Amino acid sequence: LAMSCGNSPFPSLLDHDDRVGGQKFRRKGRGPFRAPMYSSGGPGPRARFDDEDGDVAMTDSSSQDGSSQHRFNPYGRQNRRGDDRFERGRRGGNRGRGNSRGDGGDHNTWFKMSIPHGKKYDKDWLITGLQNICSVPFTPVHFHTEGNRAQFYVDDSTTASALSRVSRKITDKDGYKVTVLMNPCPPPSFLQSELKPADLEHLKLGMNVFLVMGLFFFPQLVCLNLSNNKLFRLEYLSELVSKVPNLKILNLSHNELKTERELDKIKGLKLVELWLERNPLCDYFKDQTVYISAVRERFPRLLKLDGQDLPPPIVFDVEDTPAALPPCKPSYFCSEEIKSAILGFLQQYYSVYDSGDRQPLLDAYHDGAAFSLSVPFTMHNPSRCSLGDYHKDTRNLKKIKDPTSRFRLLKHTRLNVVAFLNELPKTQHDIASLNVDVNTFTNTLLSFTVSGVFKEVEGKSRDSVRAFSRVFITVPAGGTSLCIVNDELFVRNATTEEIRRAFVAPAPTPSSSPVPTLSAPQQEMLTNFSLKSGMNLEWSQKCLQDNEWDYIRAGRVFTDLKAHGKIPDVAFIK
Repeated sequence: LAMSCGNSPFPSLLDHDDRVGGQKFRRKGRGPFRAPMYSSGGPGPRARFDDEDGDVAMTDSSSQDGSSQHRFNPYGRQNRRGDDRFERGRRGGNRGRGNSRGDGGDHNTWFKMSIPHGKKYDKDWLITGLQNICSVPFTPVHFHTEGNRAQFYVDDSTTASALSRVSRKITDKDGYKVTVLMNPCPPPSFLQSELKPADLEHLKLGMNVFLVMGLFFFPQLVCLNLSNNKLFRLEYLSELVSKVPNLKILNLSHNELKTERELDKIKGLKLVELWLERNPLCDYFKDQTVYISAVRERFPRLLKLDGQDLPPPIVFDVEDTPAALPPCKPSYFCSEEIKSAILGFLQQYYSVYDSGDRQPLLDAYHDGAAFSLSVPFTMHNPSRCSLGDYHKDTRNLKKIKDPTSRFRLLKHTRLNVVAFLNELPKTQHDIASLNVDVNTFTNTLLSFTVSGVFKEVEGKSRDSVRAFSRVFITVPAGGTSLCIVNDELFVRNATTEEIRRAFVAPAPTPSSSPVPTLSAPQQEMLTNFSLKSGMNLEWSQKCLQDNEWDYIRAGRVFTDLKAHGKIPDVAFIK
């Protein structure tokens, strides 16, 4: 279904279009918008001396406008009219004015609203703030900045007066009041040469009727031609986004769109073809690539622009092709060889680390190794922090700014590193919780991150569960052994979910005592269980012991834990 407003089905409403036989508009001299010299309610002979920003009726010393508080008056008489001259048009005292919405007033009068120092404000913040407190709904026309001021136009006195009443009722983030100044003016220059005020009213009404009538067939509309309609704003078309879900082709050529920002009002459309040629916005782009990029930023599926084919778009359309995401992998290894080396290293490292005597870890560190510890920045009060034992040595760079302190908290050489590790609370790590991600791998360097949970086993924080992330940078140390050159440890309190899942799977308890001697039947059972399950002897023995050497029950427990992914990879390293 296609629809065109170039030859509109509502000619009486859109008769501003030159093609429908209406009188063409031509400027001559200063144009028809020039007010009579002495017309009732119109600008008087002194109007040419008026400051274009209007009366700055501000006596507050905290004004943000740097200009004088008194208006320049070449006749030497005080201006007694004040802002109430705009209100008289509403009360009937000034019948030469009125608004442009059919009250019988002068359609040539618009109002320029100025915000001193408004250039520093975000446009959306400023306009939204004014719309939220203004008693009359309004849409700003031609929002722009001039010097340090932000300015826009409205086309009726009711809206202008309502806006002037919200002056200094909005406070910015620096504590300054936002001032709103009002000044009557002829229609803006871009309208004087392009669109008559009466035509503007017809256009508004025509677009409203167009939208209402179109509700009956919009869902099937795929092509819409709005070319040659003197459109300079697109907010009246914003409803197309929700009303025309199937629209693919839109022709906006030969209109008066000044900037590509107007396209933001319809960027929800899933267009594949768009025509914008012969709009002023096209003249701002000297580079065709930049022009295409700016349009495609709003319409990423576009295949044709102004009749020219575009390169295929690169889009990620997840809403049209819903698919279940693959399950998250607990660990990432580059190869089975690296996986075997890392898991073997971690099993040995944490077996010693949790044993109560960390001195043997000297063999795991390089002579020039470095170590640092950090805890979350929010944990800044040791007396109220459950991580107090870690806090005094934290090297969190967001908290520690002094270079000397940063250097002091960095532990150098393997002797200092292991001595410091011995001072940290005694722990038991949940091996089943460990996740490993390889960051970098070369023939001479291996960097990987280990994350998981552990609990403290002594002191005032006994049984407290912590979460950690640890980055090891290692180098080969002969065979499959690794030697640590850099160790970064981050510790935080575990979340409720992490605590709930911690220490669920069976894990061997590190102990320096000798392993109990097994009987011949137990030895045979252990060998068979290891062969059937694929686990190494240490984990197979732990599983059998936890189930009182009941082979059948141990097998069921193993099958259930493996099905739920609760048995760590280290259990299968032989």
